[in-house]
Amino acid sequence: MRFGIDIAQQRLEWDEIASRARLADDAGFEGVWGFDHFVPMYGEGPGPCFEGWATLAALAAITTHVRLGLLVTGVTYRPPQLLATEAITIDHVSHGRVELAMGASWYADEHRAFGWEFPATPERIDRLDEALQVMNLLMTRDDASFEGRYYRLDHATYRPRPVQQPRLPVWVGASGERRMLPLVARHADAWHCYGSPGALARKSALLDRLCEENGRNPSSILRASSLSISESWDEVRRSADAMRDAGIAYLIVGWPGQGRERVADFVEHILPEYS
Repeated sequence: MRFGIDIAQQRLEWDEIASRARLADDAGFEGVWGFDHFVPMYGEGPGPCFEGWATLAALAAITTHVRLGLLVTGVTYRPPQLLATEAITIDHVSHGRVELAMGASWYADEHRAFGWEFPATPERIDRLDEALQVMNLLMTRDDASFEGRYYRLDHATYRPRPVQQPRLPVWVGASGERRMLPLVARHADAWHCYGSPGALARKSALLDRLCEENGRNPSSILRASSLSISESWDEVRRSADAMRDAGIAYLIVGWPGQGRERVADFVEHILPEYS
């Protein structure tokens, strides 16, 4: 079992975000994760909420070991052509430690507040499908052309190529079985989903079948979910064991309300049991 940690970059000042990332880097977590939103998800009223990809760039410069990603990047917030170049740049700053995790966006109120278009779900999924193709082309090919309904490339070449070859690892956050899991089977190196162990096991079995239909080895897609460590350690162990039994190989630990002391206890008492 592999573990990342969500540093929850909302309602925090920069020094605390940086401190959490350094703690994770020193403690042996595999990844540091933020989110891709522009207003806090929790709490009352306005509060600090640092932009996700700029945050990753800054964290890349102050960490050494952890991989870096956003859970997940909303397809509606940035043109994929721009996002690909940002991700490649941070891949170089981090010397090859970036995860490109994508989703179809969901927070309608945020889009309305900032004046961003928020299409219906089927269109957002279609946009995600095209965006993943566009970014893959820019990461792997010169003179790339693409003519989609929403995005296009006309003999585009972007350099430098990513440090990670042939491209950055692509994660897709997905729950929907009719449209999103088939997209995972076509494009993703890793799949993240929330849910009970039973629901995740059922969706993972469906993903296996979809991979086979697309000529892919199901084991080529990492299965990931999230884990709360605010409960008793026995309950945390039971949850992690159940996720592992459901086929989940990577868990992203939520930053606990008890703070960094709880994270330190997790690193000392729980993490070694799963290494």
